[in-house]
Amino acid sequence: MQPSIAPGHPTTARPAREPARILESVPSVAVGGAVVLLLLVVYGLSNLDRENLYRHFVWQGMAWLDGHLTIPYPAPGNDYYNDVMPILGPDGSETGRGLLPFPPLPALALLPFVAVWGLATDAQLLTALAAALVVGVAFRMLGEIEIRRSTRLATTLFLGFGTVLWYAASVGTTWWTAHVVALPLVLGAVAIGLARERVVGLDPAAGLRRFVDPPLVAAGLLLGLAAAARMPVLLGGSYFLFVGGGSMRRRLASVALGAAIPLVGLVGYTYAASGHLFNPAYEYLYRQEVDAYPELGYVGDWSIEDPRYVPRNLAIMLLQPPNVLPACTPADAPRGLFDPDCPWLVPDAVGMSLLLTSPAWLLVLPAIRRRWGDPVVAGGVVAAGLVALLDLMHFSQGWVQFGYRFSLDWAPFLLPVAALGLDGLSDRWRRVGFALIGISALAQLWGVVWRGAMGW
Repeated sequence: MQPSIAPGHPTTARPAREPARILESVPSVAVGGAVVLLLLVVYGLSNLDRENLYRHFVWQGMAWLDGHLTIPYPAPGNDYYNDVMPILGPDGSETGRGLLPFPPLPALALLPFVAVWGLATDAQLLTALAAALVVGVAFRMLGEIEIRRSTRLATTLFLGFGTVLWYAASVGTTWWTAHVVALPLVLGAVAIGLARERVVGLDPAAGLRRFVDPPLVAAGLLLGLAAAARMPVLLGGSYFLFVGGGSMRRRLASVALGAAIPLVGLVGYTYAASGHLFNPAYEYLYRQEVDAYPELGYVGDWSIEDPRYVPRNLAIMLLQPPNVLPACTPADAPRGLFDPDCPWLVPDAVGMSLLLTSPAWLLVLPAIRRRWGDPVVAGGVVAAGLVALLDLMHFSQGWVQFGYRFSLDWAPFLLPVAALGLDGLSDRWRRVGFALIGISALAQLWGVVWRGAMGW
């Protein structure tokens, strides 16, 4: 086993070059703070026309403040939503209320702002600002593994600029808000696991003192809360099969205990709002989309989560290209770089390959090859794989989007793996790794620009 977590300085013996030496001398909090400030500016300026057309969670927050668990629907401002399940009366007539299919945590996060600004709450801008803070949490999390400061900074910037998080911040509508709310909670759970792996590894007796480990209970609590925004992340609990120190049984008992608290609350809330233990609006949404989008290939006889959807969604996640030389309107129009009527190259709204939009994820490969015995690597790959599998089984691939938005569900587990992969490369290959991060950022910039051009 090659330990990735240890006190003191990195094990790399190569002398630091002058820029790296300067970077190492700057306090971590200053570096992380600078990254957050940079992203606050970039994310805030990435979309100056935030129309808030899809603000399901704002409507939910207003309903709570009015003493209801369901939202007024259809109502002016949400009557064009096709994913709200109308609540019917005993005679089958509409009651003027509707049930959202989405877990409620994002609405709870927006509630203080909704209490002040009501339906005028700019949820899209708040999502952008929160996304910048997410990257700060990621920088803090990466501080729990033994890597060079330059690696830690580069990997953090990869998350902020080289993944679909940038696009999420630029859009900020309902579906992206859910991802942004879940991310810091999952990152926090991973950080606790990494910290416990280091502490218990130094003091084996620390893993034997209690039946449960309070920090890991907290990690489970964060993971359970995250599932109240993005349900697939719950499978990330498999991370603690490997990471967290002490015995596996103790780790899992601790995480399960913590996760059970918000999950019981979620089930109770769902029952109170719908009369069912599992939200019936999911099935309603599925049936609506099967009929509304035949071009997406949804199969009504299949379930919402069905293994038969995996091959198609996996092809989108890994292989889907952009649209090259699409038809022009009018047909003889000259082509332009960002001309939506006649472009040379335009993103495919159904999704695009992560190998094209975030190629720096390839940095996980050297870590897998060289350090599979490291629990951080094995745990990250297994947890990310299980979360990704559940997402791939989902009937929807996440559209309208740039890249593959469901990748944000498993990004927290693979980010430390990518960091270890980058840090273990030779100087020449590290430059290649930095180049992959730069290419990822340019690809995401291209997607953000096209978002504005296409009005997505």
